[in-house]
Amino acid sequence: MGITHGDINGISYEVILKALEDSRIAELCTPVVYGSAKIAATYRKALELPEVRLTRIDSPAQATDEKIYIINVVPEDTKVEMGQSSEVAGQAAFAALERAVADLKNGDIDVLVTAPINKHNIHSETFTFPGHTEYLESVLADGDSRAMMIMCDENLRVALVSIHDPLSHVAEKITRETVAERIMTFSKSLTEDFAVHAPRIAVLSLNPHAGDNGVIGSEDAEIIIPAIEDARKKKAICFGPYPADGFFGSGAYRKFDGVLAMYHDQGLTPFKLLAGETGVNFTAGLPAVRTSPDHGTAYDIAGKGVASPESMRNAVYSAIDIYRNRARHKEMTAHPLKKQSFDKGSDKLPAATEHKE
Repeated sequence: MGITHGDINGISYEVILKALEDSRIAELCTPVVYGSAKIAATYRKALELPEVRLTRIDSPAQATDEKIYIINVVPEDTKVEMGQSSEVAGQAAFAALERAVADLKNGDIDVLVTAPINKHNIHSETFTFPGHTEYLESVLADGDSRAMMIMCDENLRVALVSIHDPLSHVAEKITRETVAERIMTFSKSLTEDFAVHAPRIAVLSLNPHAGDNGVIGSEDAEIIIPAIEDARKKKAICFGPYPADGFFGSGAYRKFDGVLAMYHDQGLTPFKLLAGETGVNFTAGLPAVRTSPDHGTAYDIAGKGVASPESMRNAVYSAIDIYRNRARHKEMTAHPLKKQSFDKGSDKLPAATEHKE
């Protein structure tokens, strides 16, 4: 498992080190942190954290079981300014991400967990993306696959149609084809990644009150409802559109396996209120597994020792679970039985065919 150190001035090292105190993690996977042993030691000392032994290696190939490793990806003199955004922090965040993704593509690591980045200071000529999700799609997408953000915990999974788009551009991103494609990607992920059989998906409306029959916008009637119908024709079990306020306020989300929101804050605001510190950000739709805590750099509490590692710990466990679910699904569907036909006028069934592995 690769773990990127994210923004070195935020709470990333604190939550990584606190999460890795859990001895069960090294029993379930082999963690490899992409970062800096020196910076890790700086945070451990400053916050008086229990010692987590990090063994320095140059490549994941050098890792063995039941230890925690670190690969240095930044210069030794990299400056840490706890609680401050800096260009150096952005460069360090991208260095870790770029190296970890390269190892992921090469098969040197199996899954990726990313600590939070600052979307402003990481921007450069080499990183021009709104966030992790879009960057990972650009380097990992296979064929026509598209990345999808899913926020998840034990009780709720929320996916997004529009991710990091300005609110003024959201409506133009909501098309019949896009919504239908997002429903199908979500349904596939719930089945393969979360092991949910025949998942039920609730689709939220774009406009207040689902447009009130055109009084408050026509997108729900003209775009979202036809998209739901298109997805149903492809065997997706989906319903809606539901106005977001009443849907979450009434607890209706409990009746579904997943909720598809039209834009970022529509889905993430209720999710974070309901999930608290347990939420995880998962990037679906790609051939590789990537998870992340559902919080940001939290500069306001960086260096104070009060950050909760719960979301980071859950991101680690979720990555393992999703990886295993995918493997099981692939194994179960590797050799589907062929359809057999017989004469409708005969009571005789077709002879059984021998199945060879």
